[in-house]
Amino acid sequence: MDGDIDISVEAGRAKVAVVAEGPTQDLKRLVGPDGEVLDALQDLARLAVQSETGELSRLMLDIADFRAGRRERLAEQAREVIERVKESGLRESLPPMNAFERKVVHDVVLGAGLASESEGEDPHRYVVVLPAA
Repeated sequence: MDGDIDISVEAGRAKVAVVAEGPTQDLKRLVGPDGEVLDALQDLARLAVQSETGELSRLMLDIADFRAGRRERLAEQAREVIERVKESGLRESLPPMNAFERKVVHDVVLGAGLASESEGEDPHRYVVVLPAA
């Protein structure tokens, strides 16, 4: 598979991105359905860093801009839920998400002036958007 590695720091956490200049179909095999393979590779990368440094890593791995695209879709979904919560005054739950996805939603909700909380146990943990107090 052909690709390049970009390393950066976002919000105080290391980000490693595997990118390609042309078609990304080969790289998308490393993402897997709903990012499952990507999440597993990220966990392995974090374990490798931990075994070398002896410290926990918050490293973020992205392949073929999957997380960037997912972040935009989640932000849009969160904005739609925020509007419904503002109109109805009722709390609303989103579907189960991984930690990265929940963080994106919490950030969008906070930016809109509302509160949110995570409920449930992994892998069925989800975000609840709360109406204004």
